[in-house]
This record gives sequence, C-alpha cells and structure tokens, in this order.
Amino acid sequence: MADLERQKKAHGLFKRYEGNPILTTKDWSYAVNAVFNPAAVKINAETLLLIRTEDMRGFSHLTVARSTDGLTNWKIDEAPTFEANQNSREERWGVEDPRIVWLEEQKQFAVTYVSFSEGGPVVSLAITKNFKTFARLGALLPPEDKDACLLPRRFKGRFALIHRPIVRGEAHMWISFSPDLKHWGDHRPLIMTRSAYWDCHRVGLGCQPVETEQGWLIFYHGVRITTAGAIYRVGIALLDLAEPWKVLRRSDEWVLGPQTLYERVGDAGDVVFPSGAIVRKETNELFLYYGAADCTVAVARAGLDEVMDYVMSCPEGEW
Repeated sequence: MADLERQKKAHGLFKRYEGNPILTTKDWSYAVNAVFNPAAVKINAETLLLIRTEDMRGFSHLTVARSTDGLTNWKIDEAPTFEANQNSREERWGVEDPRIVWLEEQKQFAVTYVSFSEGGPVVSLAITKNFKTFARLGALLPPEDKDACLLPRRFKGRFALIHRPIVRGEAHMWISFSPDLKHWGDHRPLIMTRSAYWDCHRVGLGCQPVETEQGWLIFYHGVRITTAGAIYRVGIALLDLAEPWKVLRRSDEWVLGPQTLYERVGDAGDVVFPSGAIVRKETNELFLYYGAADCTVAVARAGLDEVMDYVMSCPEGEW
C-alpha cells in the first residue's frame, strides 16, 4: 500500500502550466525549425532561459529568453546568442542542450553544453558573466558524451561533473572530478539504468542540481524503448550534500511523462526532457522547464516542500 500511495503522490506532484507551451518557433524573429531543452537560471528578479534552437539545416544554436514571472512576456534575443564556432572541429555541427550553474569561486556562470564534433557528441564548457559574451573552455571529456552539468562548488578540493557517456553501449549517469576544470578523472557510475523499469534503456541528467538541506535534488530523464518508439520520462534522485557521488534516494516511478498533445506529437514524439529548474523563494515553488517533443518549451510547477517530502519517501540505497 505504501508503494501505491507514493505512486499516487508522484503522479500529482507537478502541475503543467495552463499556458503551455510557453515558447514556440512563432516567438522567434528569425526562421527556425524547433525551440526546446532550455537551461534556466534566476538573475535578480528575472528568469533567463538559454534555449536550444534548431535551424532549418538541422543544426542547433542557443538563444536567450527573459521573463520577470518565468511564464509570460518573454523577451527573446533577435539573433542567436551562442553559435557554434565554425572554425572548431569540436562544434562542427552545432551546439545544444545547455545547463547553467553559478560558480561562486569564479564569480561567473558555467554553461555546459553538447558540441557535435567529428567524433560525435562531446561535453563542452563555456563561462559568462552576462550571457552576451562567452569564453569557451573547450571539450571536457571524449565523445560520446551528453547530458552534463557541473556542481556549483568544489568537493574536497575538486570540481564535480555529472554526465552521461556511452560505455560499452551502455547509457548510465556518471560523476567525474577535476582540480582545474581541464583534467578529469576518478570517474564513477552514479545512476544506472534499471532492467524492466521505465528507465531501462538510457538515463541522463535533466536540470542543474538543486541544492536543498537534505541533499542535491537531481531530475533525470529515463528512456524506455517500445515497439512504437522511445518514451522519455522524468525521475528524481537525491545525492549526498557533502559527497555527491553517494545516491541517497531514487524514485521507483516517474514524476512527469508525456501526456498532452504538445508532449506526444512533434519532431520526436513522447518526449518530456527537463533541462532547467528555478526555485522561486517567495513562494517556495519549483519551476521545471523542459523540451516537449523536441519542438517547444514548456514548464511544470510543484511546491518544493512537497517535492522533498516525496523524495524522502523514495527507496534508500545506491544505484
């Protein structure tokens, strides 16, 4: 009965914004095929999204959109904010799927993103203070690798990166460490796929880690491949605050999956892909921004206390 009660709680945890999708290609001042998979950060009283924007060639760049309430009246850059460097082999076929954290030590924002290189997708890093100019620090790890984000501070003197390499054909989440954001090692599996579950074929980090008193709140996407195609859903895990390589809790069930027409029909159907989260401190509400069906940007909301109550009811252990 406890499992059934938890599943019921999971099903009702997030409420989709009634104005979804909040951003579509019609909002862009220039021609694009799709807008999706946004990174999110709160800067003063403004929500900033850094959005994957796919052009009519099928290549992606990143575009900034800003809003005071995080839901409406978006101000979108009139030209691409962050484009691939065409002189770089690393970014030959575009950049996509960013995540943002504030690095207190550097007093700058770190943007991890995927570059499509000649060798395949690779995790890259750029830093910025204003989301107008960016310093590219290059590729962090060899391809094939995706779904990456730094944690915002060091642990025992080292930076930590959550990412999703393909190892032996397997798609698990890993954590790696670096003294200088250039040289990476001590690679460890973090969250694994689970046979027969909804996340049995691939898992990957969703939003940037959200710091809470109980630990680092992790949203991740899980993929199950069916005869009708892949289904992307959202799960939750909790990592130890001081030792984030330790998984404290993990949801058995998904908390958000494709249901609406804009999530089920698009360039890639049946996809809910979270990549940015904002905590609105005035209401203690969590805004989860996600790409819907690889076409549009949507948001779902939940009370942070309710999310944490649910997470703490999930099974303990390491995966």
